[in-house]
Amino acid sequence: MIDLKNEVASLISSSVEALDLDTVYGLLEYPPDEKLGDVSLPCFKLSKTMRKAPPAIAAELSAAIDVTDSVFERVEVVGGYLNFFISHAEFAKSVISDVISSENYGSSTMGNGKTVVFDYSSPNIAKPLHIGHLPSTVLGNSLYRIYSYLGYNSVGVNHLGDWGTQFGTMIVAYKKWGSKEEVEKGGVKELVRLYVKFHKEEENDPSLRDQARATFAALENGDKEAYELWSWFRDLSIQECKRIYDILGVEFDHYTGESFYEDKMMPVVEELRQKNLLVESEGAQIVDLSEYNMPPCIVLKSDGGTIYATRDLAAILYRKKTFDFDKCIYLTATQQNLHFKQIFKVTELMGYEWAKNLIHAPFGMISLATGESMSTRSGVTIWLEDVINQATAKTLEIIKEKNPDMENKEAIAKQMGVGAVIFSSLSTSRIKDVSFSWEDALNFDGETGPYVQYTHARACSVLRKAENVTGNITKLTEDAEYRVARVLYDFPAKIVAAMENNEPSVITRYVIDLSREFNRFYHDCQINTDDEEVKQTRLAITLAVKQVLSKGLWLIGLEAPERV
Repeated sequence: MIDLKNEVASLISSSVEALDLDTVYGLLEYPPDEKLGDVSLPCFKLSKTMRKAPPAIAAELSAAIDVTDSVFERVEVVGGYLNFFISHAEFAKSVISDVISSENYGSSTMGNGKTVVFDYSSPNIAKPLHIGHLPSTVLGNSLYRIYSYLGYNSVGVNHLGDWGTQFGTMIVAYKKWGSKEEVEKGGVKELVRLYVKFHKEEENDPSLRDQARATFAALENGDKEAYELWSWFRDLSIQECKRIYDILGVEFDHYTGESFYEDKMMPVVEELRQKNLLVESEGAQIVDLSEYNMPPCIVLKSDGGTIYATRDLAAILYRKKTFDFDKCIYLTATQQNLHFKQIFKVTELMGYEWAKNLIHAPFGMISLATGESMSTRSGVTIWLEDVINQATAKTLEIIKEKNPDMENKEAIAKQMGVGAVIFSSLSTSRIKDVSFSWEDALNFDGETGPYVQYTHARACSVLRKAENVTGNITKLTEDAEYRVARVLYDFPAKIVAAMENNEPSVITRYVIDLSREFNRFYHDCQINTDDEEVKQTRLAITLAVKQVLSKGLWLIGLEAPERV
């Protein structure tokens, strides 16, 4: 792939002996306005070594450089800047050829030999996935794909919330008001009904809380009945989650929930004790973090019980030992910022230098447009499957209206409905809070997943209708052709930026920009023209766009339908 900065650095270093390629490359920048060129060399930092004013250096370099036989058509001096302007035709030809000739344009080997563990989705069992689980699930899935595309060994872990007092709650509720027949019939939603009922009844009967604690204690101590019920609830929950994950196209390499670490926590507690990190506070065992302006990290409660921090510390050590990760990235809401700062700091205090590779990539909270926060306990929530079903149904209505004779309407509606839901979650910076409304989630106009999917299908349609596509780029005549190539050129850099910032919205923004530029090209430039060279060039552009849109959609977890 052509590297514009490298091209400029090579031109300058080969023309001026005093300047080596690496030094020049490090000084180059992309101007904020294309009128100032495509690549610019600010000469200010060179004035000290070259003992000249920046404008004089720029003028001297300009006179020494020959852009003949390069992708640049001219060089201009503006004050202390040396600005390079690319030849639109040569540049577009180079980029489009690169895209077409590569099965995985923008992929890289930069991550070869490195492992990244992703902790994402992580729902509590005995509850269906709700809209609040969407960000973690699709962010983790997208980052898993982005890192893999750049050569990393990605490991996806679903850290299920399958341990704790709430499961004593579920068992008590089931034994009081549930039945095997109703749970088998209603599945996880019946478990939710029992969970909500428990908390309503608890308002009038506080002793239920003590029963729940006692039941969970029995579960921790291996009570057979409690364990069998817990295992049943867990299996039902995982089965239900996997069904929704399949719809979303999300996969995990491991389902290792909190219960998995039950026998791995005490060794961690003992290690903390041996390293003199544990102190007693009001009967609890804590790690004092006041020196780091944080509240204490509770490791053991006053009754000797473990908590989230204990299990997460055990998980960290297990993952490092098992996967020897180079990064371990947690996708959870901003509400857990303090929790992860605490356990990362404790890991560091334990003497593990690699604690710096523990990363929390937080995302904003989802609330309802009414202003309410979602809560399964109070029964205020929106099930993720309901959102997907409504989006799919709306898409099917649109397809039936616009293209009633289309084959496989239901399958395509599902692809685009699911795409709309995923894209809506990834379309903005992950850190932003979101107010969920049905109207926004099901809006198919403007900058949405279906818009990008439709553009991909449009490119496929153009290519299907062509008698042959040679991939030859011989005659570029319009500025719109160059502009598409300019956006295509940015794809590899956008993937790297998305990885470096753990921010899939970089890709969602990119595929919108590419779709918009291609649709302008489609509108302004007749593709099926009598001039065969122009026709084949424009078909090659269309093919390149199709390939990059398809890959971009895949990176954010969307399918790329070929017909809409």
